[in-house]
Amino acid sequence: MEFDPADADLSLASLFAGWALADELQRRLAAEGFADARFADGVVFQHLVGGAVTISTLAEKLGVTQQAASKSIADLGSRGYVSRRPDPDDARARQVVLTDRGEAVISAARKHRAALDAELRQALGDEQVEQARVLLLDVVDRLGASPSLRARAVRPPR
Repeated sequence: MEFDPADADLSLASLFAGWALADELQRRLAAEGFADARFADGVVFQHLVGGAVTISTLAEKLGVTQQAASKSIADLGSRGYVSRRPDPDDARARQVVLTDRGEAVISAARKHRAALDAELRQALGDEQVEQARVLLLDVVDRLGASPSLRARAVRPPR
């Protein structure tokens, strides 16, 4: 049985719109040389844009074990997005930092998100896109998720 997207409730409509936007962003990033970038990388990147962090701090912010955080960092490192360096305050610890490639993929993603927004505003109208944006942010606020957005502590649903 086929599903008619017009029958989607707000939860599904926002989820599907988010997926469509994420897929388009991934397509554009791939065309710019970041084919290995993944949507989930942003969950880690949000904690690195402010500067270097230790694995233990990253694990705490992500709500995972140090082993899980290390695995994520090893993967991002193998793709050239992050590197590790000695912590100047603790000889036993290592800090994680974004590489030039990591900074570049974040910059490219920001550029493409802005372009998508502008394209949607052109196609659908400023007012309609702005109303949708405000509505979705009101939903986020109503459901108590605004503090995690402000703290850059966004995580995928469990």
